[in-house]
Amino acid sequence: MKKVVTFGELMLRLQPENYLRFVQSDKYEALYGGAEANVSVSLANYGVDVAFVTKLPTHEIGQAAVNSLRKFGVDTSKIVRGGDRVGIYYCEKGASQRPSKVIYDRAYSAIAMAKKEDFDWASIFEGVEWFHFTGITPALSDEMANITIEACKAAKERNITISCDLNFRKKLWSKEKAGQVMGEVCKYVDYCIANEEDAKDVFGIEADNSDIYGGKLDRNGYISVAKKLTDRFNFKGVAITLRESKSANDNDWSGMLYTNGEACFSKKYSMHIVDRVGGGDSFGGGLIYSLVNGYEPQQAIEFAVAASCLKHTIEGDYNMMSVAEVQNLAGGDASGRVQR
Repeated sequence: MKKVVTFGELMLRLQPENYLRFVQSDKYEALYGGAEANVSVSLANYGVDVAFVTKLPTHEIGQAAVNSLRKFGVDTSKIVRGGDRVGIYYCEKGASQRPSKVIYDRAYSAIAMAKKEDFDWASIFEGVEWFHFTGITPALSDEMANITIEACKAAKERNITISCDLNFRKKLWSKEKAGQVMGEVCKYVDYCIANEEDAKDVFGIEADNSDIYGGKLDRNGYISVAKKLTDRFNFKGVAITLRESKSANDNDWSGMLYTNGEACFSKKYSMHIVDRVGGGDSFGGGLIYSLVNGYEPQQAIEFAVAASCLKHTIEGDYNMMSVAEVQNLAGGDASGRVQR
């Protein structure tokens, strides 16, 4: 079985019940999640041998975070234990025209304070064929940026395929800093994942004739974005998620995979959203699964988009769908009829 490693921060997610606002709520639901951890859970649910790498405290909250992955079959043996804090993010779910809101409390978390010597990449990458991380990881600290580059170099030395979701987070770093660091990181990346905004925010590459806030997307503009990214970094593939937001609850969702000079677009889904956090990560998990298993580009983008469409129906960060369920939707059954 092919082995995948993902690398990033696992956080405690605290959210009010249902659609209450922060200022209304007197109790919070506790969940766990984080971009690369979310990808690892998707892959584990698809039967992939996947390990998640991070640093977490040895106390009970750190252990609860580890347990949230272990129950899905993610290999947690490479997680470094130490430090004082588990990063926290507060999530207020949006509704109708009110957007969702995220507040971070992740400064000085164990992974943000990690050092190069915490990670033995020769051991971590033993027998590994794919390495995945996002732009969130190097944004956590200057040291984490250096660690991410070191990990990429170690992966390249071992001919491991590398994927990266740009995942720009303006609350973590500036566009200028992101462009500088990710410009160095992407020299090692084989497959780049982005959304409508990331390429513009990080590299200044913008799709023509598109208005993400007005729900207008132009396919040719995104082909141009993918080509420019590929020309700059020599990527093997660029995958772009295409979200057309009608409201916080209703989006149209599709995607594109650009590889070998050609673009493949998925079918479009009209989604009524239960929880959109982790939607992009589930796309990444679906894409990695399909490429690791030798899917053709059109099959790969259809699987990835169907997987992420289904994630939008699930509470929490983690996508809890099987290969068969994803393939059923990708194959055209979007009826939502009861399965008996």
